[in-house]
Amino acid sequence: MPSAPAPLLYTYRRCPYAMRARMALLQAGMAFDVFEIVLRDKPADMLALSPKGTVPVLRLPGGGVLEQSLDIVRWAFMETGDTEGWWARAQSTANLALLSVCDGAFKHHLDRTKYPERFDEGADQKAHHREQAVDVLLRPLDAQLQRSGQLGGAAPCATDIAIFPFVRQFAAVDPAWWEALPLPALQRWLGGWLTEPLFHTAMAKRPTHQASAVPKA
Repeated sequence: MPSAPAPLLYTYRRCPYAMRARMALLQAGMAFDVFEIVLRDKPADMLALSPKGTVPVLRLPGGGVLEQSLDIVRWAFMETGDTEGWWARAQSTANLALLSVCDGAFKHHLDRTKYPERFDEGADQKAHHREQAVDVLLRPLDAQLQRSGQLGGAAPCATDIAIFPFVRQFAAVDPAWWEALPLPALQRWLGGWLTEPLFHTAMAKRPTHQASAVPKA
């Protein structure tokens, strides 16, 4: 009997939403295929599955489709039984609140810090959004990480994977300014994740416009 096809993830290497999906699938030990898209030439098969046209999109072996990154994260861990508790540890009230802010207010300010020209905003507004991004998420993150090395406590959880790509993106806007921030616990956390083999595997370059297999981690 032929084996079921592997899940197929449509992704874009630098997209933080797609990054969190890839990291979760890898950490969960899922074998999957990836299709690295070109933003200006999105594949028709992906658009047929998900007309919204944004990544990540995961085509499941049974033909189902997941169109939201957090749904993919949850599916990855639950499909493999969450034996190490990565999803379970992410369900605390504090972690759920941090993730909501990350994908809401923080992303709003991050976009206007990184791409002020897209929003027709000047340097003063960029500085405003940068400070707001620190206030709404980065200070609370630092406070939580001072109490525990990871958002999952002593061990990381799905919230670490979900938030890390966005903090990474913010820090890269102005690395010198980032390093000068009085957020030592958050800076150590980010530095640790940047050296994780999981992150480097998730960021491996793959050919565009074709599916390639990612074996189980």
